[in-house]
Amino acid sequence: MDNDIQGRPAHVAAIRERAEAEMQAMGVDAAFIDRLVETFYGRVLTHPDLGPVFDARLSGRWPEHMAKMKSFWSAVAFRSGAYGGKPVQAHTGVQNLTPDLFPKWLSLFAATLDDIAPSPEAKAWFMATAERIAKSLTLSLFYNPALDDPARKPA
Repeated sequence: MDNDIQGRPAHVAAIRERAEAEMQAMGVDAAFIDRLVETFYGRVLTHPDLGPVFDARLSGRWPEHMAKMKSFWSAVAFRSGAYGGKPVQAHTGVQNLTPDLFPKWLSLFAATLDDIAPSPEAKAWFMATAERIAKSLTLSLFYNPALDDPARKPA
């Protein structure tokens, strides 16, 4: 048991080192994360469907949200463990948030990556990660298992 406890910090450090090396090989650094978040959310604000939903929720709190998103993406990319938020709870009850906004969010994210990603590998990694996040949030916020009940399916 002592070996497991003593080995955990080394294991976590190794995961972080591998993530940092992977990101570095793709051209991703902290400056890119900052640019990605700032560029993407700048575009979100001007998007006709996404902008009003985000701005209604974050009005007066944009600087805090931007810092949180930079921390989130940095933690995801570099496996730093620095982000401790609860994304599902944060998105629960957001007025006018609907499942059809997630593909629009992903499309805007992809366009942002097209414009600023440092490499095709970075674009692919961030896009795959964003797609997993969108799917997870969509399922968590909108999935109703009763709709999958075979008895409720039309014949």
